[in-house]
Amino acid sequence: MSAILVAVAGLVIFALGYRFYSKFIAEKIFRLDPNYVTPAHQFKDGVDFVPTNKFVLWGHHFTSVAGAAPILGPAIAVYWGWVPAVLWVVLGTVFAAGVHDFGTLAISVRNKGQSIGTLANKLIGQRGKILFLFIILILVLMVNAVFAWVIANLFITYPASVLPVFIQIPLAIWIGYAVYKKNIKMLVPSLIALAIMYATAIFASGIPLMQIDLVQYMGGEDGAGLFGLGAVSTAFFIWIIILLGYVYIASTLPVWKLLQPRDFINSHQLVVGLAILYLGLFLTNPEITAPATNPGAETSWLPLLFITIACGAISGFHGLVSSGTSSKQLDKETDARFVGYFGAVGEGVLALISILAVVTLFANADEFTGAYSSFTESNAIGLGNFVEGAAGLAGGLGIPAGVATTIVSIIVVSFAATTLDTSVRLMRYIIAELGTEYKIPALTKTHVATTVAVASTAALVLIPEGPQGFGSGGYLLWPLFGTSNQLLAGISLLLISLWLKRLGRNYIYTLVPMIFLLFMTMYALFQQVLFTWSWWGTDSNMLLFIIGAVNFVFAFWITITAVSVMTKKSDEPIDKK
Repeated sequence: MSAILVAVAGLVIFALGYRFYSKFIAEKIFRLDPNYVTPAHQFKDGVDFVPTNKFVLWGHHFTSVAGAAPILGPAIAVYWGWVPAVLWVVLGTVFAAGVHDFGTLAISVRNKGQSIGTLANKLIGQRGKILFLFIILILVLMVNAVFAWVIANLFITYPASVLPVFIQIPLAIWIGYAVYKKNIKMLVPSLIALAIMYATAIFASGIPLMQIDLVQYMGGEDGAGLFGLGAVSTAFFIWIIILLGYVYIASTLPVWKLLQPRDFINSHQLVVGLAILYLGLFLTNPEITAPATNPGAETSWLPLLFITIACGAISGFHGLVSSGTSSKQLDKETDARFVGYFGAVGEGVLALISILAVVTLFANADEFTGAYSSFTESNAIGLGNFVEGAAGLAGGLGIPAGVATTIVSIIVVSFAATTLDTSVRLMRYIIAELGTEYKIPALTKTHVATTVAVASTAALVLIPEGPQGFGSGGYLLWPLFGTSNQLLAGISLLLISLWLKRLGRNYIYTLVPMIFLLFMTMYALFQQVLFTWSWWGTDSNMLLFIIGAVNFVFAFWITITAVSVMTKKSDEPIDKK
């Protein structure tokens, strides 16, 4: 089957979803008010609360939620065939992710820019809030730890990508200064910055001296490193320390100095990257060689498909970004539709091309099923297959393979770094909220909370030996990511439904995806805890068993509490202002 047909069908559905469904949700259900004074104006402080142009904010929001997950999840989920993956990405984006991302942004804006975790207190009580924050903290810590390793791994694997990525930082700071101090429009300088990055990538791909290859500096993979570590482990150590130092600074700077201009540049990367990949697809017209479904799959797609593809269909992490950083920068309430819903659509478009890049990579179905021989193997090869497949599509435009691979790796690293920065900032907010809750004033301080966030991330990354070797400690908890992330999304939809109900609005549009998602996720978590990680399970793991069981109990408790609140005949009126 031609991949072009699938791409066109998916893009048309995305366009219709944004044009009609999001308009209906925004105007008829949430009733956005262009005259509402948003938290960005109410609490303007020049650090976190900064009224921002909707296109710039969309750039921040999208690149923060995209990360590597909408690439990685779909690249793994094609193990079950391309049809289930495409259906979940397209329908999940339109009917679940768009509503969820937009809804968490809108509800936060109507509540002083508070996070979805804090709003749980208002809607289902303090106990529900604490349980919810626990799930959120586990999720954010996993994202920090794994994304630090992913970026370090990409720097080691594709050393030509290092210099272009690091050049972006001073360029972004210069743009932030020019925009906010000199009143210069951001578009042109950000395009110039992108051109400089890609020109550097082209030169670095052909000039080894421009490639920062720490492993080669230490004599290659068999070389001796530092502190008794080999060359590769030492390279991981150095990159992870540099990354954590970077995110500490980036997550405490005012958003206009680095976060906004860098993410705006990255949003151009998205447009350029997607244009390259989709144009490459249309010019090369590849056939899908992967099977539509995989009847030989040893691991069932139900319910694992819905937790494997999170970002790209629906992801709870998006709600954290919406109600964490984006809601504090929203200039007008009506911008929420563009930033929130269209941000989800952008991610769906990325997830769709990720699927198509992988399922057109192999010569035939036998080669595909040989590579994707098991779900475990799919997890190991997914990201690499995307980079290879995407480089192949880019080659359709005449871009040399080496340059295409470098540019694709730059895009992945840039998105992952943006997510890491935003995730650490979100963890700082949550720690500060817990400090307020438990009356520990020190934790409410920016640098204390950030230190706790970065130090706990470093401990998880570096102290335990992970399955991918030194520096991959985050992968010890990573099997919990899918369910934790989707539990967060389901509970967020539950809170939005409660909020709409107390406003007297129709909440069926958030309730239906909430029921579907919570059922699938609880089903998956129950299976994993009881039949996989328990001491009688197929892959016994006490750490995952304990944390997974706690997550399940907490999510079940929150759900029961919320249902009890929802079924009450009379709710206290909620402030509509």
